[in-house]
Amino acid sequence: MKKYACLALGLLCLHFDGFPRVREDLRTPSGLSVVLEYRSLQPGEAVLAALGDSPDVVRAEIRCLGRTYDLTAGEKDTEPFALIGLDLGLQPGTYSMDILIEKKGGRWEGIHKELVLVPREFPAKKLRVGQAYVTPPPELERRIANESELLKTVFGMVTPEWLAEGEFILPHDAQAYPNFGQRRIYNGVPRSIHSGIDIAVPWGQPVRASNSGRIAVAGGLYFAGKSVIIDHGLGVFTFYCHLSNILVKRGDLVRKGDVIAKSGNTGRSSGPHLHWAVKVQDSRIDPFSLLDLRFPEY
Repeated sequence: MKKYACLALGLLCLHFDGFPRVREDLRTPSGLSVVLEYRSLQPGEAVLAALGDSPDVVRAEIRCLGRTYDLTAGEKDTEPFALIGLDLGLQPGTYSMDILIEKKGGRWEGIHKELVLVPREFPAKKLRVGQAYVTPPPELERRIANESELLKTVFGMVTPEWLAEGEFILPHDAQAYPNFGQRRIYNGVPRSIHSGIDIAVPWGQPVRASNSGRIAVAGGLYFAGKSVIIDHGLGVFTFYCHLSNILVKRGDLVRKGDVIAKSGNTGRSSGPHLHWAVKVQDSRIDPFSLLDLRFPEY
């Protein structure tokens, strides 16, 4: 592991596998520690917050971006942590983070931090797909609306237990393109923002779970095609799209590296590949940001 001092910021920068990572140690007046780790403070990034070991802490939470995150890891024996998502659509600027910690005896301590989000540039790309995936026929409007509501409900769930194990992995070793946030123009018409990354997996190749968790969705979606969503707990989900064959069902427990599907070209897709996306409490996160985080070990 290489370590570099970020003197201008007073932070410690860690580099793993070519990705820079910032580690920031925040302290309460009595010395309780909350460590923040992140690749950068930009739209689409993930921030890992871990509470230092202290037997005096009864409860701790983070309030940020209109959400409350429990600094907990459920029932597993690891240091308490939370994952905070800086959504793809966040505007650059300054956002408040408040950390509240209750100690034994009912005493509270707090930490206030300003998160300064800097701009991030996203490219655009033109693609050709079937016209029905640009302007769907009226008879499919209800299906599309129902699927949108389903995904909103799933990504809004927060399983209180952390189901994952250690670091996340790529679901396939084919070339992965850093095209998160790409603005898509389908058949000359501006449409969606690409909220995942594309992996050049040939048709029919095995797709593996990027970490352990519970299958939340396993079925066909109009735009995403045959898809699998894994709930990893604490509001963290991974989304696998355009599959040719699904090998799991809703409710199944899977382990990191398990084969969950075969790659394909279903849904709104211009060729065989795997679309892999990450949601953190409904925030759209760059999967490469998640891969770079080192989660507490059990």
